[in-house]
Amino acid sequence: MFTEHTFDTAPPESRPAMRATAERLGHLPPVVARLATSPHLLDGFLTLSAAFERTTLDPLARETVVMTVAVRNECHVCIAMHTGKLRALGADQDLIAALREARALPDERLEGVRQFTQEVLRTAGAVDDAGLRAFLAHGFTPQNALEVVMGIGTYTMSTLANRLVGV
Repeated sequence: MFTEHTFDTAPPESRPAMRATAERLGHLPPVVARLATSPHLLDGFLTLSAAFERTTLDPLARETVVMTVAVRNECHVCIAMHTGKLRALGADQDLIAALREARALPDERLEGVRQFTQEVLRTAGAVDDAGLRAFLAHGFTPQNALEVVMGIGTYTMSTLANRLVGV
C-alpha cells in the first residue's frame, strides 16, 4: 500500500529530506523512501531525531531509550538499525543482547534508563516520585528525564510509522 519512493516519484516536499539522508548515509534506506509518502512525518521524524541526538543524554543512554521503545513496539528494522549504531558506539555484546531481548542490562546505569523508559511508557508519563528518584540516583538529572520522554515520543512515532508502511 505504501510506495517505496524514488527521488522522482516522491512528493516534492519530501525530496530535500530524502537527499540529505542519502548524502549522510551513502544510500537511501527503504524506510525513508516509504516514509516520504508524508513529507510532514518524514521531516518531523528527522528533525526530532536530530534534536534527540543533541540532548545531554550520553549516546549509550539515548540508544537504550531507542532500543527499549523499538523492542516494545516490535519494530524489527529499528532494532536492526540501532543494533548497528550500538556496535558503532562500541557497546558490549551482552548489553546489545539484553536490549534486544528486553531483559535487565549488565550496566546498572543503563538499566536505570531502561527501567525509567519502561515506567514512563507504562504510566503514560505519570511516574511516581520513587520512580523518578530511582532514575536520578543513577546520576541523571530532571532534564535527562524529560529528554527520555522526548526520545520515547520521537521513536514511538518512528516505530509505529515503520510498522505501518511495512518495512
